[in-house]
Amino acid sequence: MTISYNWLCDYLPVKPTPEELSVILTRIGLEVESLEKFEAIRGSLEGLVIGEVLTVAQHPNADKLRLTTVNTGNGEPLHIVCGAPNVAAGQKVVIAPIGATIYPASGEPLTMKKAKIRGEESHGMICAEDEIGLGSSHDGIMVLDPALTPGTPASEVFKPAQDWVYEIGLTPNRMDAMSHLGVAKDVCAYLNNAENTLSYKALAPEISSLPEAGEKYPISITVENTEACPRYSGVTITGVKIAPSPDWLKNKLLAIGVRPINNIVDITNFILHETGQPLHAFDADAVTGRKVIVKNLPQDTPFVTLDGKERKLDAADLMICNGNGEGMCIAGVFGGLTSGVTDATKNIFLESACFAAASIRPTSFRHGLRTDAAARFEKGVDISGTVYVLRRAAAMICELGGGKIASDFTDIYPQPKAQIEVTTTWSYIKKLSGKAYPAEKVVNILSSLGFTILQQTEEQLQVAVPYSKPDISIPADIVEEIMRIDGLDNIEIPSQVLITPSSNPKPDKEKVREKAANYLASNGFNEIFTNSITNSKYFTPEVLARTVKMINSLSADLDVMRPSMLETGLESVAHNINRRNEDLLFFEFGNTYAVSEDGKFGQTAHLSLYLTGRKIAENWLNKAQPVDFYFLKGYIQNLLQLLGISGAQWTEYEADGLQNGWQISVRNKPVVALGAVSSQKLKQFDIKQAVWFADINWDNVLALLQKSDNFYKEIPKFPAVRRDLALVLDKQVKFSAVEAAAKTVKSALLQQLNLFDVFESEKLGANKKSYAVSFTFQDPQKTLTDKEIDAVMDKLKKAFEGQLQAEIRK
Repeated sequence: MTISYNWLCDYLPVKPTPEELSVILTRIGLEVESLEKFEAIRGSLEGLVIGEVLTVAQHPNADKLRLTTVNTGNGEPLHIVCGAPNVAAGQKVVIAPIGATIYPASGEPLTMKKAKIRGEESHGMICAEDEIGLGSSHDGIMVLDPALTPGTPASEVFKPAQDWVYEIGLTPNRMDAMSHLGVAKDVCAYLNNAENTLSYKALAPEISSLPEAGEKYPISITVENTEACPRYSGVTITGVKIAPSPDWLKNKLLAIGVRPINNIVDITNFILHETGQPLHAFDADAVTGRKVIVKNLPQDTPFVTLDGKERKLDAADLMICNGNGEGMCIAGVFGGLTSGVTDATKNIFLESACFAAASIRPTSFRHGLRTDAAARFEKGVDISGTVYVLRRAAAMICELGGGKIASDFTDIYPQPKAQIEVTTTWSYIKKLSGKAYPAEKVVNILSSLGFTILQQTEEQLQVAVPYSKPDISIPADIVEEIMRIDGLDNIEIPSQVLITPSSNPKPDKEKVREKAANYLASNGFNEIFTNSITNSKYFTPEVLARTVKMINSLSADLDVMRPSMLETGLESVAHNINRRNEDLLFFEFGNTYAVSEDGKFGQTAHLSLYLTGRKIAENWLNKAQPVDFYFLKGYIQNLLQLLGISGAQWTEYEADGLQNGWQISVRNKPVVALGAVSSQKLKQFDIKQAVWFADINWDNVLALLQKSDNFYKEIPKFPAVRRDLALVLDKQVKFSAVEAAAKTVKSALLQQLNLFDVFESEKLGANKKSYAVSFTFQDPQKTLTDKEIDAVMDKLKKAFEGQLQAEIRK
């Protein structure tokens, strides 16, 4: 939110300095993010003076140059070389003496120095208007009023506008501060509180009598959708002359970054930033049938907006229509091309309305029209002020545009809104704020802000909320108003803080997440954050049947909540590959969403890994090695081990988007799904290299950790013993079957088994292969003997022979 210091001071009974005002605004919750000087003319003509040309002579060395002497009211005349063809003795001109800086209309600033021009000294410059930013003409020097006195500062003659501009970090709820008058009311409340008085009040502009036209030009108003438009006011003004705005109005708008257009449009923008109430001016002659109808049009009705684009309307879009039912304006958002004010406009219909926030916000986002008017309507405007603002704007149009009032001030307000009433207690105010405010101070602050005190007792306080503060509805809002006007820094910090010790639930979710993220980041992974809203085109009809769909999607490509982490991650992978960044290790924490058969929405937390490219780049010592399943598997196993999760069970797994997939379960809970991304899914994202994906159900991981206890134990003092076996098996037998068979031999001595070689040959027999497996034995209490180890090995051999029909190679 941008606020002009000069403009704000128009409504203040006292005028703090810009710096003092900056402190006040920040104290009352309107944090000033920046304070910058505004100059209508760069440099504000500082250092330039009025001079009188005394003599003009031909330059001896240049036909187009003149030697002049100029009286600047400061002693000896200045000798200045001038190239302007219109310079003459007796003229009053603008002089830039040595040391002064000029700011051309285009180009960089230039500081005057003593110079020699074609052999003659020059002690400054006689200025043209474009050379000092006063215009664009360079036909010659500026010739001023002969009555001006030499030595007068140029800034006193031209009076260039200067201002200070505040950029306020406005919180979304503060609709009441989205105008200069609204901010002025807050400043006055602060001043009243500081001096314990009610004498400071914002100076709202008074409206003088309005000139009336001899011939009436009535336009009737009908509001069909009173829910979306609870109040609509309008008036017709005839005999308007479209012209540039006066400088004072242009400078106020320029200071806050609004481009002046013409007097009518500038007045509506001025009123918007003065009061916070958006207005819209129609060319009255374009209002067919002299009727304005506020209603909704059928779905996909075409409408050409002011920017020349045709848009298809939604049935929920509220429209301002003419007597033929044709759209003239998207209510509260953007005007139409055919009914707007042009240079040929003579009569206007001026609208001041209140549109429901629930109607404006979806329309604004649906059409991508984020206008100043929509930004205010979607937060709620002061419904009580439409007629006052309409009269204020009409008075300015009559004054600056020569118009006259040609109709009654029509006000359609079928169901007047009752003021919100809030009741709170003094104890609640103290409890929430931490400060015992005197009752007089509380009443003073609330009254200064426009609240009406309905009831005050020893226990409680009841107030009516002003219409200008639609965000206030509960006691906590009242306490917030009191605290910010009195000053948050006025609440004392107690010397002692009394707290009850608390224990965090097990596990600490944030610590577990940080532990996993640190492990992955330290192993070369980069964390990504992708959008939870994605494109429904990525998914099959079966998946979409249980997917959460967006009702008011911002884009056709973002219309569902993601049912899977895979697709949004592949978008990032494709984005990087397309930019020649092909070796990728990504991880992401995120949520997926689904809807159950009974219509309830569900959300699941995930940790997903995406791997593609090379795990080892080619160099003089090694060939390039691409990432593969075992590379991904290693990270998953290490991560589960790091988190203290054991007892993993591996099963083959089929899922949309994966091929040769596996699922890891722990205690019958699915924990990880991993595998290669299918060729169909890669083609969908135009990825031409293999991608490996692991999806960790983070909710299930945390649930497992809640039931697990980790204990430290002493490292065994006695050595471990390794034995190896070569098993000849059928080709279809997986190593997981070997692990399962080994677990049936319940021995505390067997600590680990590892597959260290796979051998296939016709010599082994048809459809056979050989696994070389190592077994590690250890007893923490003593050194193992061969007899003890042999006993366990015999049991293992029998298990492999009996369960897997394995042949033990000698």
